[in-house]
Amino acid sequence: MSSDARHRLGTAGEQLAVDHLQRRGLVIVDRNYRTRWGELDVVALDGRALVFCEVKTRRASANRGAPLEAVTASKQAQVRRMAAGWLRERGRERPFAALVRFDAIGVTVDATGALVSLEHLEAAF
Repeated sequence: MSSDARHRLGTAGEQLAVDHLQRRGLVIVDRNYRTRWGELDVVALDGRALVFCEVKTRRASANRGAPLEAVTASKQAQVRRMAAGWLRERGRERPFAALVRFDAIGVTVDATGALVSLEHLEAAF
């Protein structure tokens, strides 16, 4: 799969994840925030927690395993570093939240891009 096709797949999966979060009442604070360690997919606010969401998307036909299998210990550490950078940079501009939480969202789509499944693990790491 070309990097362009992978980028489109990832963007579509992130939008499905954002739609899911908004249906659950979360407010999206930031998306695709670039740091020197990589990119934070979604930052949201659920009223009491600032939620950093790592989104992984796979095609149902791909033999690459479940999307959430890609949220490895090293990926979790990377997301934590990126979140710390986001918190430092945003400073007083960011919304206040008593808690910080790290969620993982696994999205599976079919060949047409239609949602097959979405798994949301709150406080995944």
